[in-house]
Formats: sequence, structure tokens, C-alpha cells
Amino acid sequence: QVQLVESGGGLVQTGGSLTLSCAASGRTFSMYVMGWFRQAPGKEREFVSAISRGSGSTRYADSVKGRFTISRDNAKNTVYLQMISLKPEDTAVYFCACHSRPLLSITSSPEEYESWGQGTQVTVSS
Repeated sequence: QVQLVESGGGLVQTGGSLTLSCAASGRTFSMYVMGWFRQAPGKEREFVSAISRGSGSTRYADSVKGRFTISRDNAKNTVYLQMISLKPEDTAVYFCACHSRPLLSITSSPEEYESWGQGTQVTVSS
């Protein structure tokens, strides 16, 4: 079972930027589709972005499209989420997740992801 550890969260002002990182254990990182989700207080976990195994495909939630960029470095076993033009509504705990289902590529369904990190807090002040 792969282990995921997020980092890079913090407090930022509206309009600011942050880059989240998610480091994965193991030597089969390239086999995993990686995703980012977030959960704000009192709300359900929601999809943010996902990237395919070879970085050829990406997907974004409409709420972050044009502001967030997902990328991965398979040599470093790490996936990133670059966030710019942050808004107070982006405040949430951000989770990294992965799946290795061979017939499934990027997906926005949290149920399809097999492993999750513990999350990193992102707070955007107004």
C-alpha cells in the first residue's frame, strides 16, 4: 500500500499563491493516477484535480480551472498542485489520493481512489 504525505499548506491572503506537494512511498509511483481533493468545514470532500500516470491527461474542477495546475514528477514520486489567485472559498484541507486501477484513468470520484494522505490545511484570508 502506497503512503502519501502532503506538504505546502499554509495561510495566504486573497490573490496569493501556494504550491502543495504530495510525496509517495514505494517504487511504483508511475503506476498510480494521482488526484487532489479538498474538504472545507461542514462540507463534503470535493474533487479538485487529477493527473494520469504519464501526465498526458489532467482534469480540474470548474471552480479551480485556470487557477490551479497539477503536475507530477515520477522520478521524485511526487505530485504537485500549484495554486494561484487564491480565494477565501479555496480554504480547506487538501488531500492527495491515488489509485492503480488498470482500466481507469483520471477520475473525479473519490470512491475510486485507494490511498489517501492525511491532508494539509490551506487557509485564504480575505
